[in-house]
Amino acid sequence: MKFRDVSPMLESNDLPATIRFYTEILGFKVDNTFEHEGVLNWVSFIRDEVNFMFTRPNPVMKYDRIMLSGSLYVYITDIDAFYTGIKEKVTIVYPLENFIYGMREFAIKDNNGFVINFGCEV
Repeated sequence: MKFRDVSPMLESNDLPATIRFYTEILGFKVDNTFEHEGVLNWVSFIRDEVNFMFTRPNPVMKYDRIMLSGSLYVYITDIDAFYTGIKEKVTIVYPLENFIYGMREFAIKDNNGFVINFGCEV
């Protein structure tokens, strides 16, 4: 048995805004979508080897709001250029810096409030 990949499935109250954020700001491409009765219910994004999926909130879950108890961590090359290109367009959680554990990283919030860390080895 071999685990092959992981693709986060996150919820969004505004899938069109999520599409704009991930494509126009982070440079992802829409990989696939699913509509039901004319309503967009699911979208997947891809950029190089990284992918995310977003869906409308599931009423079966019965929680007050969408949430993620942690953060997402994306390994990236040329982190300085990426940071320079997006820093004025996003909410920065912490700026680009080198950490004692050997990573150069920064974190942002996406349009849904989820934290995404970007990092590369120093």
